[in-house]
Amino acid sequence: MTVVVAIGTRKGLWLARSEDRVTWEVDGPHHPMQEVYAVAFDTRAGVRLLAGVASPHFGPGVSISDDLGATWEESASPPIAFPVEGAALERVWQLQPAPASQPGVVWAGTQPSALFKSADGGRSFEFVEGLWNHPHRPEWDAGFGGQAVHTIVPDPVDPDRVLVAMSTGGVYRTADGGKSWEARNKGIKAYFFPDPWPEFGQCVHKVAQHPSSPTRFYAQNHHGVYRSDDGGDTWQSIADGLPTDFGFAMVVHPHDPDTIFTFPIEADGRRFPPEGRCRVYRSRDAGESWEPLSAGLPDNFWTAVMRDAMCTDTAEIPGVYFGSRSGEVYASPDEGETWHQVAAHLPDVMSVRAAVLPT
Repeated sequence: MTVVVAIGTRKGLWLARSEDRVTWEVDGPHHPMQEVYAVAFDTRAGVRLLAGVASPHFGPGVSISDDLGATWEESASPPIAFPVEGAALERVWQLQPAPASQPGVVWAGTQPSALFKSADGGRSFEFVEGLWNHPHRPEWDAGFGGQAVHTIVPDPVDPDRVLVAMSTGGVYRTADGGKSWEARNKGIKAYFFPDPWPEFGQCVHKVAQHPSSPTRFYAQNHHGVYRSDDGGDTWQSIADGLPTDFGFAMVVHPHDPDTIFTFPIEADGRRFPPEGRCRVYRSRDAGESWEPLSAGLPDNFWTAVMRDAMCTDTAEIPGVYFGSRSGEVYASPDEGETWHQVAAHLPDVMSVRAAVLPT
């Protein structure tokens, strides 16, 4: 079994390969000196690697490789562009292939907060006007990293249902293919507002779902960890048992909808793990209880793991991966029980995605 991990950073993309998920060969940078906030593997027909890149000279866009980085394809014209006055693409924050029942469909979330849809595997994108025209949009504000749609969760069965999350703004859901959207934040706290339970405006950091349980979602909020069992209509806290309720990442086990992983960070004003101890936390009961995973991970780890810098692969015993703002990348070959360093001294890691290559 060969696993490839794509590591997007503030200064390019690195690719790591391993046969055992313990020892790794790392090459890069691809797209040197370009920000890579979003990476995705599209394995519906072969293995396509998509990267949301942003050059200080040429601007942002999407780059595609069908040979794992040996060559890259970039459109002669921008694949993502705003068709409205007063708005311009700053970054691509999320690239999300749709389920296998929708071949060719890839979603993109951007800064400023908007949604785009591709029907040709990421070569070109159409603007989703329904979200942009939402009456709440004038009140969506920028989070610490910018105003962006950073999470896209297509329904595994119904192609018309998609859930997105943004900072700030919160969670929104469509049931008609993007024509209309409804805020879905009931139970998610926004402690920084006079009314901490608003309809919208929350700074949701990440939302995750398992395809076998399409009505269940998990969310890491700006202080708050939540689960929804009704498709996002309501949310309940699952933070008890964690050392802190702040963080960015939220990842679901690829084969078990009750198992989730997160990386707690001390607070919004103290963005490193509690006591500087690098720990992944795992729940095997949908957030009812949590356990720290630390074998092979360091102490004196005064850095953070961002919202898209944590993932799993799809092996029978899945690997778990994360990268830090200080350029370390770690991998676990056994669902988080033990950890091994993949790379160190990279630029700020913003996105990590893994794929098991076909044999």
